[in-house]
Amino acid sequence: MNKYQNDENNLGLLRKIQKSPNNTQRKLAKDLGLSLGKINYCLKELNKKGFVKIKNFKNNKNKFNYIYVLTPKGINYRVNLTIKFMKRKMKEYDELKKEI
Repeated sequence: MNKYQNDENNLGLLRKIQKSPNNTQRKLAKDLGLSLGKINYCLKELNKKGFVKIKNFKNNKNKFNYIYVLTPKGINYRVNLTIKFMKRKMKEYDELKKEI
């Protein structure tokens, strides 16, 4: 997987988390078109880097329910990924425009 794909996966995941922090990993995987294992791996890496906090509902009978929260560092990372994504897409557009 190249760097751009990884950035786009992380951007999509961070956007989904910000909109719905109580989504399950299975729902995130389905919505983003990624495997459950890939989502699990990405969430763990984002957590290690301090971009996402993972909390479980202590009083819930089903201990598998988690909530994913973007940290301030994670919000900043998401903004930077969005800017990089937009710059890359604008460059692609300009290159296509020159070809036509």
